Amino acid sequence: MLNISDLQTGTNIVYQGAPHQVVYREHSKIGRGGAILRTKLRNLSTGALTDTTFKGNEQLEEADISRSKAQFTYKDSSGYNFMDTTSFEQFGLPQDRLGRSAEFLIEAMEVDVLNWNGQAINIVPPIKVELKVVEAPPAVKGNTVSGGTKLATLSTGAKVNVPLFINTGDV
Repeated sequence: MLNISDLQTGTNIVYQGAPHQVVYREHSKIGRGGAILRTKLRNLSTGALTDTTFKGNEQLEEADISRSKAQFTYKDSSGYNFMDTTSFEQFGLPQDRLGRSAEFLIEAMEVDVLNWNGQAINIVPPIKVELKVVEAPPAVKGNTVSGGTKLATLSTGAKVNVPLFINTGDV
């Protein structure tokens, strides 16, 4: 069990029956009242952020999150399918659980899998991915009022802001 003083950024806890990670914390004590801890928690299953306040005497259970390696194999109507690289077992995760990271997956890509209670709950994609730019509007000279970026479409269908010098066909 963890006290609120044990909660640091990056700590994994079980909150409302689901695994969460502490993204932000702020400890405060006002006058003669007890200490409180204001936190932002990321639900590791859904990716949702929650603002939560804990009182000084609360006890929290630490979540036992393990990581393993898996390879992205294919996408179908039920979601995204992966193969564990050590046991060669296949498993699937739905699109809503992966969130925006699903837009950057390419076949045979190796990802880290977050496991909780023996079940895969989410993935962590690689930090860098090389994708081809499929569509990028031409840059207009003097069009730097909006920060010098434009919206480009990548080979996986993801839309990202890129600098003005990026053209169609670039990687």
